[in-house]
Amino acid sequence: MEDPKKMSKIKTSLFMRSLSLARMTINTGSSLASHGLTSWMSSDEQKKEKWAELLRSQATQISGELGELKGSLMKAGQMLSMYGEYFLPPEANEILKSLQGQSPAVEWSQIESVLKSNLGELLSDLEVDREPIGTASLGQVHKARIKSTDEIVAVKVQYPDLDKAVDSDLYAIRSFLSLLKILPRSIATDQIFSEVKEMLQQELDYGQEANLTERYGKLLVGDSRFIVPKVYRKYSTPKVLVTSFEEGLRADAVAVQNLPLKRRNQISMAFLELYFKELFEWGVVQTDPHLGNYKIRLGADNDKLILLDFGAVRTYPEAFLVPYTKMVYAAFQNDTALLEKNAEDLKFLAEGDPTDLKKYFIEFCIGTVEPFLTSENPGHNPEFLNLHEEYNWKKSDLPQRLTKKVFKIIQTFKVRAPPREVLFLDRKTGGVFIFLKVLGAQLNAHQMLKSYLEKKLHIKDGGQKEGQKAVQKKN
Repeated sequence: MEDPKKMSKIKTSLFMRSLSLARMTINTGSSLASHGLTSWMSSDEQKKEKWAELLRSQATQISGELGELKGSLMKAGQMLSMYGEYFLPPEANEILKSLQGQSPAVEWSQIESVLKSNLGELLSDLEVDREPIGTASLGQVHKARIKSTDEIVAVKVQYPDLDKAVDSDLYAIRSFLSLLKILPRSIATDQIFSEVKEMLQQELDYGQEANLTERYGKLLVGDSRFIVPKVYRKYSTPKVLVTSFEEGLRADAVAVQNLPLKRRNQISMAFLELYFKELFEWGVVQTDPHLGNYKIRLGADNDKLILLDFGAVRTYPEAFLVPYTKMVYAAFQNDTALLEKNAEDLKFLAEGDPTDLKKYFIEFCIGTVEPFLTSENPGHNPEFLNLHEEYNWKKSDLPQRLTKKVFKIIQTFKVRAPPREVLFLDRKTGGVFIFLKVLGAQLNAHQMLKSYLEKKLHIKDGGQKEGQKAVQKKN
């Protein structure tokens, strides 16, 4: 008998998915209307609080409905929660963020049908466990054994017919947010939804994920700190991905948490350097850095990071990376003029923007490099630096402080949406912070970031003044 907690069938038809979202929208919209509430941006603080209370009361029903739909609707909600920090009310964004945990498994019969249709006779060579070892919005992972070689593998199986619903799902969730009047009119959301759609289509292409997995394996060949799973091409299709099964522990596992600080710091530095390599050297970034996508294999000589899931890898062009790196460098050097210029080049800011808007934005950018500043640098935070000039990631409340700054900006000014490239890059940056926070890292990574920035911008001398001249010359 199948587990009653599992989903026997996913609503894959466009009609059923649209009907579910329409019902959810009508119910929530009616509740808001009955209380005379029209917008969360109301100047009436009492009405604003009532709006928030009502939305909180609807949260369980809404997130539950979205969670049951799985697929691109659920994944889009997760993705939009990243941008929601910038333009949605906290109560609405909490609903989207809750989808991270709303992913019940699908019954074996549904998974088996996908395996049979994709692998045919090859399936007879796989002994697949019926119980999944991982579930997500787009598919789930099962452990298996290749009978002919006795190798243990991980089989990632995409839920049936999800690729057919991407356009309708995005239209539906956009309509839901618009009807509830929680999308600020001042922000053009076209590019945001365009970026989400592009990444959804990529994550649904397991053939491309196989290519990217192998690409990362080649980029990291010879670096003993990392393990990238081997792809078994024979058994992999656009809907099924088979890789080597890699044993390891999550960063929040008790055994990892009990490691000496020195070992946890070494793992953290490896993770941080991987991000810098992705961004400043390769221009290729795995942008879905939640804890489940990494494992740690403990060893007597050195601990290794196992990198999983390359579905959300994004390639960034130099036209974006160079000015973006200049912005990071300017924030790192506390050079507000250089920061403002490159922010305008990327259209974060415009020449005619209010002075206070520019001021708050620059403060936000300088805040993002706080973990890499020592006591000699302007903008450092002594509260989170120990006697060895190491930043305490576990103790820090930096994400909360930055979120407050952003929300103050969107409530005070008419702002434009940031460049679409930033959507998933922000997710990566936030995920890196969480990973290091979970490991309780205490690091002095000042020199590491400095060297990657200077290398990217071809700055030969580490001196601040000469470095600024070099960057300005490139402008």
